[in-house]
Amino acid sequence: MLRLFQYLKPYTWDLFWVIVFLFAQAIAELYLPTLMAEVVNNGMMKGDTTYIWKYGSYMLLVALGSSICAIVGSYLSSIIGVGFGRDIRGRVFSRVEDYSLHEFDKIGTASLITRTTNDITQVQNLVVMGLRFMVYAPIMCVGGIIMAYSKDKQLTLILAVVLPVMLLLIGGLATVIVPLFKAMQMKLDKVNLVLRENLTGIRVIRAFNKLKSENERFKTANRDLADNAIKVNKIMALTQPLMIIIMNLTSIAIIWFGGHRISQGAMQVGDMMAFIQYAMQVMFSIIMVTIMFVMVPRAQASAIRINEVLEVEPGIKDPLQSSKSDSHKGYVEFREVTFSYPGAELPAVSNISFSACPGEVTAIIGGTGSGKSTLINLIPRFYDVDSGSVLVDGLDVRQMTQGDLRTKIGFVPQTPVLFSGTVSENIRYGKADATDEQITHAAEVAQASEFISEMKDGYESRISQGGTNLSGGQKQRLSIARALVRKPGIYILDDCFSALDFKTDARLRSALKKETTASTVIIVAQRVGTVMDADRIIVLDEGQIAGMGKHKELMDRCSVYREIVFSQLSEEEIA
Repeated sequence: MLRLFQYLKPYTWDLFWVIVFLFAQAIAELYLPTLMAEVVNNGMMKGDTTYIWKYGSYMLLVALGSSICAIVGSYLSSIIGVGFGRDIRGRVFSRVEDYSLHEFDKIGTASLITRTTNDITQVQNLVVMGLRFMVYAPIMCVGGIIMAYSKDKQLTLILAVVLPVMLLLIGGLATVIVPLFKAMQMKLDKVNLVLRENLTGIRVIRAFNKLKSENERFKTANRDLADNAIKVNKIMALTQPLMIIIMNLTSIAIIWFGGHRISQGAMQVGDMMAFIQYAMQVMFSIIMVTIMFVMVPRAQASAIRINEVLEVEPGIKDPLQSSKSDSHKGYVEFREVTFSYPGAELPAVSNISFSACPGEVTAIIGGTGSGKSTLINLIPRFYDVDSGSVLVDGLDVRQMTQGDLRTKIGFVPQTPVLFSGTVSENIRYGKADATDEQITHAAEVAQASEFISEMKDGYESRISQGGTNLSGGQKQRLSIARALVRKPGIYILDDCFSALDFKTDARLRSALKKETTASTVIIVAQRVGTVMDADRIIVLDEGQIAGMGKHKELMDRCSVYREIVFSQLSEEEIA
């Protein structure tokens, strides 16, 4: 957790003033019992009203100053805590954005959400409370012991017996409760995972009538978290009464032995009352530390999880000295590329070599699991190759910054992803400064203008989160428009025609051909009809190239391609 506190450096002056104000508050509260003792001993016992008014006024001023210091200290500590949480959340989010897809898969989306929200909140709360308690409590504890000792040395022996008992109780509490808090964060991850799966997969769950079983799965995860939390709260519920009992027994002991001291003339009534106040201040300080021990273990568990996110080194990094190419615009080449996913026994793709030039359409086709999507994910460098090289504009993608590389590419993923906002905002996601004319043109080429015009507000119509108020084909066409609006040198279309009817598919491909005459187009498709007119068709089978060429060439010499064609087209269509 100490590693996270390095991010408090911007708040150095605020921390200084928090310490100053809380120190002043503690000194004022330590001085109040002494003033009270003066009023009782020299005013009330002697019946001196003037003396009482004089020192009573001092007490009111000191109490007012203490209150002001407490308010300002709390305000500043809140500012520091919230700002600290904001900074850590920003750093975690920035680091996660730098992750390659492998790091995402390793930690998991549900866990990353929990770490960015709940875990950072736990550490933030610790900072807010800790700044007050960690500064205020030690001063009150040490100062209270010193002031109590100055009032009566013999009664201080009571504190010498009580304080070790309280400290042992806190130590035992920490030993039991730390593992429970670590388990609680993991169980929270599980609840978040199940909840996220249920919310995103609600259509599938309803379609297969699995509402009851999914409800039971959530109940199990939720109950597991609740049982852990109840166990923690039971321990804490037991701790508070024990502390109060110890405090009350301490007060009784002080009054008992203090009464004997007063009867012997060794102590005054005001001093005993002040001693009780100092003893309570010391013990309240210990209780504050107990509260911190409740928060620290959970925050410690959260800090470890946050540090895990911050310490993960992205597998894909920009080169120290990047290169830029002014030639071969839109040129893509694979040279003996082999790639395997971490932990996989066999490569996903192996010995892949081909080139794609501007003005050409390169289509990739193959059976499920043949490596089509894996192959095109290597071009924008979502993954790094094991051997060989992928070249864009004549340069190895590892010699370019990820930003420069991806500005050259218009990528349409296999599963279309839309964001909450308007239609125009989603299309403009591809190019932030796109004009309304450019957006309209991109939508027309993508065959999306027709359904957009039928929407209530046209291009200003709202799209719900994930595009749930659109059909699969509509989402695919908006994704294509988003790629078209940036006019890149390379278009990568990953099976983005699968939800379109044949008529719309044909119109879209015809419009794309006219729009992308100066660009390289790489299409991944399952339909033979989508790839038949391509300048180059690459047939993948078990991660290797089984054939490459035009449609007629492959029909003559590639058995894998023929099987795909015969499985989809009739003899008349083939002829």
